[in-house]
Amino acid sequence: MHHLFLASSDPIGHVIDKNLIGQHITLSMVSLVVALVIAVWVLSKAARSISTGPESLGNERYVSRERLGQIVESIVLYIREETLIPVMGARLATTWAPFLLSLFFFVLFLNFFGLIPFGDFQEATFIFSGSHPHFEFPDSVPIGLRSPIFFGGTATASILVTAGLATVSLVAILWQSFRELGFLGTLEHLCGGAELTRGSIGLWLIVPLIFAVELAGMIIKPSALAIRLFANMVAGHTLLAVLFGFGAAAAKAGMGAAGVASITLISGAFAVIISFLELFVALLQAFIFMFLTAVFISLMAHHDEHAHEEEHGHGTSEAPAH
Repeated sequence: MHHLFLASSDPIGHVIDKNLIGQHITLSMVSLVVALVIAVWVLSKAARSISTGPESLGNERYVSRERLGQIVESIVLYIREETLIPVMGARLATTWAPFLLSLFFFVLFLNFFGLIPFGDFQEATFIFSGSHPHFEFPDSVPIGLRSPIFFGGTATASILVTAGLATVSLVAILWQSFRELGFLGTLEHLCGGAELTRGSIGLWLIVPLIFAVELAGMIIKPSALAIRLFANMVAGHTLLAVLFGFGAAAAKAGMGAAGVASITLISGAFAVIISFLELFVALLQAFIFMFLTAVFISLMAHHDEHAHEEEHGHGTSEAPAH
């Protein structure tokens, strides 16, 4: 029965990644694949409802036919019109919108998938059954890892997963830089721009320092994306595990039934409130990951693009602030 008190004694065990098959297949890998399949299915279904219908429908053919399609269409239009175009400009937004929207929805599905307690359901089934005929755990395996969990958990609570996503963002940033500026232009950008590299000889003395800072920034930017997403997901799920573990901790401490019931009720109420906050955080972190990737990509474009588009009414005066 000591497994029942795991949440109070080791709340981090609920978010730690677990090995499923040796050291090669982990729980986060399975969650990645499952979330990807679900995301592709949901977005494909939404795309079919958004697509233009037959001519026999008249003007109704341009209206999304299902609630799912309407929600996805609203999100896509808002992100493109209110976020990407003001930050990147119409040209870059059109080019990078498919990638950035895919990144946003993929991270969003990973975060939402982790809010469904699939792993806890499997853990509870294993605990209350008393034993499992297909699983034998050696004494060297920690108690927190002794559970037949096949899928579930939050993939973005693994630093390896968020680092992989950040690497994808870094590749996109470098691709935009080489595509827009070329190799020499990218090198010049890292050295402080033409004002320094083509200026007086005295300015060349600070070029190595600026190059080192810019090169470090090129690595730090996606690293910050990975750490921010990882830290928020781990913190939220750990807090939920702690709240749900208060009742078990009270029972373990020998409190009476009334005390245990009161603590469980209060902590459960707070856990429900935090769960709604977690929904918002999951959405917000997916948006921030996509938004900052868009900002970093736009920094690799020609700097006069925003000013040119503002003169023609395609941008906003707030764009340079980003």
